[in-house]
Amino acid sequence: MTITDIGPKPHAFDIETATIDNANYRTVAWSGRYLQVTLMSIAAGKDIGLEMHGETDQFIRLDAGNGRVQMGPAKDDLTFDKEVSDGWCVLVPAGTWHNVTNIGDEPMQVYTIYAPAHHKPGKIHQTAAEAEADTDDEPAEWSVQPVAMKADKHG
Repeated sequence: MTITDIGPKPHAFDIETATIDNANYRTVAWSGRYLQVTLMSIAAGKDIGLEMHGETDQFIRLDAGNGRVQMGPAKDDLTFDKEVSDGWCVLVPAGTWHNVTNIGDEPMQVYTIYAPAHHKPGKIHQTAAEAEADTDDEPAEWSVQPVAMKADKHG
């Protein structure tokens, strides 16, 4: 299944199949004015990456695999620690440091919902290194962003 980000237009697709079929580290599937859906594939033993979104709430759902979620008020104070698997969701409040690590033997397939939008519409990163190096991954001008945006931070 191939997903094309059509921007803030009505859309419907089988998100579970699209998530499971996604082989990229991150694929932006749909970008709205107020939220965004991305699909992610995290290899065994790898993680999403310790980060904090200053002004972005995030919803993460596992559709395949096993993970370990760690969250907290500071990157060296991750007081929330939970194992999750297929069907589980993770709710990350804005300003919370978080990471999800694949603790299984197979790729961990997740989709995330950011509110507000967080990435360039339609953006595809095949690897985490590619995503980290990308300097052209900002939300669309037509997306609604906080007036005083607090910067994202990475661990």
